[in-house]
Parts: sequence; C-alpha cells; structure tokens
Amino acid sequence: MYSFIICFIAGIGAGLGTGFAGMSAAAVISPMLITFLHMEAYEAVGIALASDVLASAVSAYTYGKNKNLDIKNGLVMMLAVLCFTLVGSYASSLVPNTTMGSFSVFMTLLLGVKFIVKPVMTTKEAMTSVTPKKRFVQSVVCGVLIGFICGFIGAGGGMMMLLILTSVLGYELKTAVGTSVFIMAFTAFTGAASHFAIGGAPDWKVLLFCVLSTLLWARVAARFANKASAATLNRATGAVLVILGAAILSVRYL
Repeated sequence: MYSFIICFIAGIGAGLGTGFAGMSAAAVISPMLITFLHMEAYEAVGIALASDVLASAVSAYTYGKNKNLDIKNGLVMMLAVLCFTLVGSYASSLVPNTTMGSFSVFMTLLLGVKFIVKPVMTTKEAMTSVTPKKRFVQSVVCGVLIGFICGFIGAGGGMMMLLILTSVLGYELKTAVGTSVFIMAFTAFTGAASHFAIGGAPDWKVLLFCVLSTLLWARVAARFANKASAATLNRATGAVLVILGAAILSVRYL
C-alpha cells in the first residue's frame, strides 16, 4: 500500500508536468522512488523513463488531435537530440564529475516563474511565418544543443526543449508542448530500453503503478491544456512547474 501511495503521488507530479509542459517524468519520479522507496538510482531512472513513454505518447496524441503538434520539424529535432545525447554522454565521461544533478530542478523552477511573469503569447500565424528551410536548420541546431546538454549533464531534456521551442524557435506554447512530448516519447523509450537491458528487470509492481498514475494525470493535463486559452495555459504551466520544482527540491534536501 505504501509503495502504491508513493507511486501515485509521483505519477500525479510527473503526469501534470508532462501534459502541461512536456516535462520528463524522470525529474519527478526518480527522486521520489529513491527517497521514499530506497530504490537504486539506476532502476528508479529506468522506471521513470518507462512511465514517460505512454504519458508522452498519449499527450502527443491529444495535442496532435487538436492540431498543436509539429511532427515534421519534431522528427528532425528528435534525430539530432538522440545523436548528440550520445556525443554529450561520451564528452561527460572525459571530464571530472561535477555536481550538476540539480540543474533540471532549478531550471524547472526558473522556467515556471518565466511563464507566469513573461507568458508565451506567440500566435500560430507568427509561428508559421518562418520559412521551412530556416525552421529545418533551426530544428537541427537546437536538437544538437539540447542533445549534447542532456547527454553531458544527464538531465533537463523536456525543460530544455520547451525553453528552446518557445524562446528560440518562437513556437506558440501549445505547439511547443505538443512537439516536446512527441519527441520525449521516443527518447524516453530509448532510455528505458537501454536501462532495462543493462540493469535487468525492474520492480514490476512499482513500474505498473508509476506508468498508470503518470498516464492518467498526463491525459487529464493534456486535455485541459488544449482547451485552455494561451493566458490560462501559461499561468497553469508556470504554477505546475514552480510547485514541482519546489517539491523536488524539498524531497532532495529536506
């Protein structure tokens, strides 16, 4: 029962973060499982990534159904992210260890504040005014940057994508989140498969609880997000990110 409660609470945070902001479930689920269930970090990350797969996929489907998903450029960015995650991972193995594990948590907090204070109000008309060639080049360059950073420090993929899609590529918020979760579904699947292949089978009960809870709340968040106005979505996304960031910091350090 205790395991179920922890997994359900972790799934609420991860699902809302995924459905609203394209945030990786690993940022929420991993610290919860490690702290409260005393699980090995490698297994916890594998379970978190596996929870991310269906949650991101169902969120991407919901955003796509509402025409808030850029599949073409999302695929380009995804390939660049996957390739340069490997490059970044290799580069990080060549330098001394640094304490960068909290990067994604602080980034979550700051991004949440950013959406509340300075909301993304870009329209789809403004977004589509960029030429296909320019968008293609931007997607490749940004994918390389996101992938390398994620591989180098091992965190922050969803947050990096949302920040760059909205602030650098000028995406409208709903399309940015939809494209982010679309990419995350594939990257999470790759990560989960490699974790289980290397580390062996996870705790199936914990995995099932986390997957179902994350899936449920991601579906709820994605449905709400696609019906909300831009102003409401910015405030809701910002509030969710700030609360999650503060909660994760509390779990880690208090």
